Amino acid sequence: MNSRHLIRLVLITLILLVGIPAIQGGAALAQVPDDPDEPGTIPRIDLSVTPVDGAEDYSLAIQTLIILTILAFGPAFVTMMTSFTRIVVVFFFLRLAMGTQQSPPNQVLIGLALFLTIFIMAPVVNEINTEAIEPYLDDEITQQEALTIGATPLKEFMIRQTRDQDLLMFMDMADIDAVADVEELPLYVVVPSYVISELRIAFQIGFLIYLPFLVIDLVVASILLSMGIIFLPPVLVSLPFKILVFVLTDGWYLIVESLVQSFN
Repeated sequence: MNSRHLIRLVLITLILLVGIPAIQGGAALAQVPDDPDEPGTIPRIDLSVTPVDGAEDYSLAIQTLIILTILAFGPAFVTMMTSFTRIVVVFFFLRLAMGTQQSPPNQVLIGLALFLTIFIMAPVVNEINTEAIEPYLDDEITQQEALTIGATPLKEFMIRQTRDQDLLMFMDMADIDAVADVEELPLYVVVPSYVISELRIAFQIGFLIYLPFLVIDLVVASILLSMGIIFLPPVLVSLPFKILVFVLTDGWYLIVESLVQSFN
């Protein structure tokens, strides 16, 4: 796609977003009534789009539709097809185990999870860019070929993290027999099996994170009970000790390192 095509694509996108009925003269406004001050008279708007000659215009319209669809489903792509799910679930388990309520805030945890996702997914994105996006922009492959080639590295990444049992379950429900290559597996089978495996691993890591903080809560509760202090919440007393233990053990370093290395 050259710069002229890109400019035309941006203009069409702006027209669709703003709602200006100016696509090749196919949009028309109804005539305003002769007496606009007459009560009960509302101007009628008739918006229609007619096809134009030339395959290039159809290609631009399809590309615009694909871009708008990607923007609409972008959050789902990020959370369901990358390492974001495991990271953010583990972070929320960590905050819940420490009992720090809203510290760190959601924006900080989600932002850190997003940048860790970019770091982990960088090799996959570079491979997609080299094998699919750049050849497509250079008009070496078609759009369908670019989508097929670009989906392969992403499928390989997800399948490496997916448990065989989860993948086989969705393959059986979709009536898919054994395949010879990753490209033959559809995304509607790979994505849900990957998400289930990610949630399973995230909950396992969350359980391991919970154990030391649970021990601290039990010790503090036992001490308070032995001292006869039953009106003071144990969580309130154990919170400073949990923060101290987490800081002394360099908890953020250990958790982030473990998360990054947990991806194959």
